[in-house]
Amino acid sequence: MIVPMKKVCLMVQDKTKNEALVKLRGIGVVHLENAGMPADRNSSVVECKKKLDSALGLISEIKTPKNKNQLSVTQSTGEKELPDLIIGIDKDRKALQDRVSFISREISRIEAWGDFQPDSIKEMAALGLPVFLYELSSDFLSAIPQDIRYMKLGGNKNTARIIVLDNELPGYLLPGVTPFQLPEKSLSDFSQEAEGIKISLNELDKKLVSLAEHRSGLISEMAVIEREIEFENAAAGMEKVQDVPVEYGLSWLTGYVPVEDLGNLKAAACENGWALTADDPEDADEAVPTKLRNNKFVNLLNPLTNFLGIVPGYREVDISLWFLFFFCIYFGMIFGDAVYGIFLSLIAIIGIVKTAKKGIPQALRMLLLLGIFNTAWGVLTCSWLGVDVEMVPQFLQNISLSVFSTAKTDAAIVDQNLQIFCFSLGLLHLSIAHIIGLIRNIKSLKALAEIGAIGMLCGMFNVVLFLVVSNDTRSIPLMPVSIHLLVGGFVLSFIFAYYEGSLGQSVLSSCKNIISVVLGVANVFSDVMSYIRLWAVGLAGASIAATVNIMAGPMLGNFLIFAGILLLVFGHGINIVLNVLSVLVHGVRLNTLEFSGHVGLTWSGTAYRPFAERVVK
Repeated sequence: MIVPMKKVCLMVQDKTKNEALVKLRGIGVVHLENAGMPADRNSSVVECKKKLDSALGLISEIKTPKNKNQLSVTQSTGEKELPDLIIGIDKDRKALQDRVSFISREISRIEAWGDFQPDSIKEMAALGLPVFLYELSSDFLSAIPQDIRYMKLGGNKNTARIIVLDNELPGYLLPGVTPFQLPEKSLSDFSQEAEGIKISLNELDKKLVSLAEHRSGLISEMAVIEREIEFENAAAGMEKVQDVPVEYGLSWLTGYVPVEDLGNLKAAACENGWALTADDPEDADEAVPTKLRNNKFVNLLNPLTNFLGIVPGYREVDISLWFLFFFCIYFGMIFGDAVYGIFLSLIAIIGIVKTAKKGIPQALRMLLLLGIFNTAWGVLTCSWLGVDVEMVPQFLQNISLSVFSTAKTDAAIVDQNLQIFCFSLGLLHLSIAHIIGLIRNIKSLKALAEIGAIGMLCGMFNVVLFLVVSNDTRSIPLMPVSIHLLVGGFVLSFIFAYYEGSLGQSVLSSCKNIISVVLGVANVFSDVMSYIRLWAVGLAGASIAATVNIMAGPMLGNFLIFAGILLLVFGHGINIVLNVLSVLVHGVRLNTLEFSGHVGLTWSGTAYRPFAERVVK
C-alpha cells in the first residue's frame, strides 16, 4: 500500500538553521521538497566529490591482490591526497601514451630513410650547405630537369627517395613538391625513448594498483562527502522570510512526512521551538513522494522495481502484489524448463546459506521464488533441458499436466492449449486491473466505465480466440454475446469514462476525445493479443535448448565427449541469458505497460527518501 503523507512547513531562526538541520536529519522522517536544489557548485565539498568520482572511476577496473594485507589510507599517504595522486598519475600516463603514439607514427614515417641524425642535416644548412629530402613518385622523378643535382637513396617501383644538393636551385626546393619534414630525433633515439616510456608506464601502473588497494577508503570518503553535500543542498533549499530584521531572520522549508511519523516531528518541533504546520497534500502538489509499505512476501519485488527505477505516483495505486504474482508466472513460462528452474533455485539456496548470518539479500529470496515457479511450469509441461519427451523418465511424464504436456497430448493440441491459456491469462490479468479501478471508484458512476472495460475485454477475448485458435479441430464461433459485450462495454465506457459528477460533461469529454476513445477499442484487442508473446518466447527458448542437444548429442558417445559437454554448457548458458533478457523485455512489459495502462498507472512517482543520517561503511 501507499503510505499517506502530510505536507509540512518548518520555520526556524537563521542563527540556528544549521543546528536545526542537524537535528532534522537525526529525526530522519522529512522528505525535503527542495532537496534537489544544488548547493554552491564551487564549494569545497563539491570539488572534492568531483575528484573522488574521477579517482574511483580510474581505479574501478583495477584488480588488486586479495591475499595482500591492505594498509589503511593514512599509513601510506594523506586520505585527502589520494584522489589528487590518482588523477595526477592518470594525467602522466595519458601524456606518456600520447608520446608513444607520436613516436610510433614518426617511426613509421621515417624508417624507410634509415637511421640518420636530423641534427647533422641542420648543421649543414647552418654552414650554407642545405640538404633537402624528398619522397617522389617515379613519374615525377623522371620529370626533374637534368640541371638539378640530386642523389637517389632508394625506393620502389612507385616511390623514390632523393636528396637535392643543388645550391643554385631557388630556395633549394623542387617546384610543386613539399620536402620531407625532418624528425626531431633519429630512428634509434625514438626507439630508445619508446622503451624508456614503456618502463615509466609500467611503474605508473604499479602505483595505480597500489593506490587501488585503498578503494574501500575512497568509497567511505565518498559517502561522507555525499552526506555533506546533501546537508548543503538542504540548507540551499531553505527560503528566507522577507521584510524581517537581520537579527530576527527566519528561514523555512517544506517537505513531506508519513502520517505515521508526524508525531516524532511534532515532538521535535516543540522541544526545539520550531514553527510547524502540517496539511494534506493538495492536488497541485506534484512532488509528493511515494512510500510503499507491504508485507515481506510482496517486498520480494523490490529488487526488480529498484533495478528498473519505477515508482507509482502518490495518487496512483500500488500493484506490487499483482505485479509479483503475475511476473513469477510469466518468468516460469518464458524460461519454461524444469532443469533451468532447479539450476536457478540451487544458486539461490547456496547464496541464502552463505549470507544467512549477515542478512539474506531480497534478490536471492526472489530468485528462489522465481526458480520454484520456473520448475513448476517445467514439470507441468514435461520440459527437461530440451530433451525429447520420449526420453524423459516415465514418472516425470506421469506428473505432467496433460493439456500442456506433449508426453500425453498431441503437440498441435498442446500449442493451441497454451495459446488459449496465454489469452486467458491476459483476460484475467487485465480484468483484475479494471476490478481495482472498480473498487477505487465504487462510490462514483465512473465505476460503470470499469464494468464496460471488463465487458469489452471479455468480448475481445472471444474475438482473439476466433482469429488465432479457431480451426477445423477446435471450433470457437464468434457468438452474438461477444458483440453484445463489445458494444455494451463501449457504450458504458463512452458515457462514464470521464465522469466527475456531471453525466453530460462526461459524454461531452468523450466526444471531444472521440479519436482516443475509438482507438481504445483497438488497444483492447492489441493488449489481449500481446499475451501470445508468452507462448512464442517460451517456444523459442525450448527450440534453442533442443537444437543445442541435437548438436551436442553425436559428440557425447565418442572421444569428443568433452567438446560435447562444453557445447551443452555453452549453449544452455546462452539460452539462459537470452531468457533473462526476454523476461526483462516481455515479462516486465506485460505488468508495466499492458496491466498498468488498464489500471491507469503511469509510474510517475518519486521514491520517498527522507533527509536522514546515512550509514557510512
